[in-house]
Amino acid sequence: MTDTAVEDVLASYHQMLLIRFFEEALSDLFTKNLVGGTAHFCIGQEACAVGVISAARPTDWIVSNHRGHGHLLARGVEPYRVMAELLGRRDGCCRGRGGSQHMSAMAQCFLGTNGITGGGLPIGTGAALALKYQNSDGIVLVFFGDGASNQGTFHESLNMASLWGLPVLYVCENNRYSMSLEVGKACARTPVSERASAYSMRGETCDGMDVLEVRRHASELIDHVRSGKGPALLELLTYRFCGHSKNDARVYRTREEEAQWAERDCLKLAREWLSTHGVTGPELDGAVAGAKEVVAALVVRAMACPHGDREDATGGVYA
Repeated sequence: MTDTAVEDVLASYHQMLLIRFFEEALSDLFTKNLVGGTAHFCIGQEACAVGVISAARPTDWIVSNHRGHGHLLARGVEPYRVMAELLGRRDGCCRGRGGSQHMSAMAQCFLGTNGITGGGLPIGTGAALALKYQNSDGIVLVFFGDGASNQGTFHESLNMASLWGLPVLYVCENNRYSMSLEVGKACARTPVSERASAYSMRGETCDGMDVLEVRRHASELIDHVRSGKGPALLELLTYRFCGHSKNDARVYRTREEEAQWAERDCLKLAREWLSTHGVTGPELDGAVAGAKEVVAALVVRAMACPHGDREDATGGVYA
């Protein structure tokens, strides 16, 4: 194994740690009524965001969903600006106006999170159409969950993208539950990736808890899309360790099931891989401590930032 490969996995490990502790800190702030609106955390799904986005170019566009904080952080948006936005502060990505469900970062080609199930699918498809008109070599990555795969927007978007040969990779983060309904009770047939064949596009399923596997499959499909061979669908089998949202007590699944998935925690798997490839325990422990320190500091900084004023709230409104 090359030093470069180890460095890449170590960088991914650092990113996943940042996302994990960011989400845990946000959960604590939500409990204290310091986060407006609702919040959906991607705890357990970090390898999906990091693996896919690390395989893309910085100029490729990203469309997220309601569980999108990890996508923003994996794209490299400054964590402080993400936290400030979630707390409704002026330094946020959208000056505190968007919150969890409506965050964008255009400088990083991040078109936005989306509170509507499946709402990002047609947006990403439209962005891919724009790239095709521009003769760009960029592509669009659209993240959505297994629940969104049953929305009409999923089928309409894939059909249109295939007909027009659009440069878009649809990424289904299948965490097994659309809110409380297990995927086997919601989808007449799985895996979700098999639906790609109905729209004459390439579809693959991979282990969404293994960041190396996610990156490998994403790289192959990104190359496929970028080379002009049409859109593709990537399904990542993952698991959210938290509830659908903060107030979800997870009564629809057993603690035994959760414990089984915890053994395949993406952080645990990445740490084990790094340990077998020469990264020492102290270095790995330092990565954990460092990520915690970064998150703690950005929370303090974001809490000290003022909320926006009336001008911030009404700015950008044209109707």
